[in-house]
Amino acid sequence: MVFGAVLAGGKGSRMGNYTVPKQFLPAGGKPIIVHVVEKFLVHPEIDYVIVGVNPEWLQHMTDIVEKYLPDADRLTVIAGGADRNSTIANVIEEINRISGNDDDIVVTHDAVRPFVTLKMISDNIRIASEHGVCDTVVPATDTIVYSDNHEFITDVPLRSNTYQGQTPQSFKVRLFEKVYSEMTEAELKIVTDACKMFMMKGYPVYLAEGHVSNFKITYPEDYKMAQIFLGDNVGVNENDQ
Repeated sequence: MVFGAVLAGGKGSRMGNYTVPKQFLPAGGKPIIVHVVEKFLVHPEIDYVIVGVNPEWLQHMTDIVEKYLPDADRLTVIAGGADRNSTIANVIEEINRISGNDDDIVVTHDAVRPFVTLKMISDNIRIASEHGVCDTVVPATDTIVYSDNHEFITDVPLRSNTYQGQTPQSFKVRLFEKVYSEMTEAELKIVTDACKMFMMKGYPVYLAEGHVSNFKITYPEDYKMAQIFLGDNVGVNENDQ
């Protein structure tokens, strides 16, 4: 089976003075996360969708599903973990409860990237099926500078070899379980990205083609841009949902 996993554990601390995490803010007549979940529900290769949400907002997400997705019988909302990778681990526990097949694949996606395309999801499924793990990226358009001391530049990689990571990130479920079990507690504390975890354990992470429109809503300016793309008037706030 192929599972879509929408990761919604963030609290949106960089979004400013909002009373709900950014994934629950309204845009285009519904919460941002609903736009994301709908993309996975309509994709013909996705068998089931699991939303991992911060436990403090579990009931809120359940209420959103009841209001906006009442007929979604291939959707489950579960409590996420303390960080991204532990939330994925919780998702995989749910996958094993539902299926548990050796060839299961999970396509993980940020709850605040509402402009993911069906093609991106399809490409992720294909590449993960063939190679085990993949990350969605776009070529870097700006020069990337690196500083290992946060004071001055210590390296300038070739721009032609640099990319900006997005999501989805997709992998075979059994492979994630193996890699996650091999991580030490110290490693898990510092590694927040699943693909970095695979790389640390010697697994190649293949590239899937993303797009600049697949941006992450992180700051208020991103939210305004998403509202414009979804046909809203800039300035709508969460009290309008």
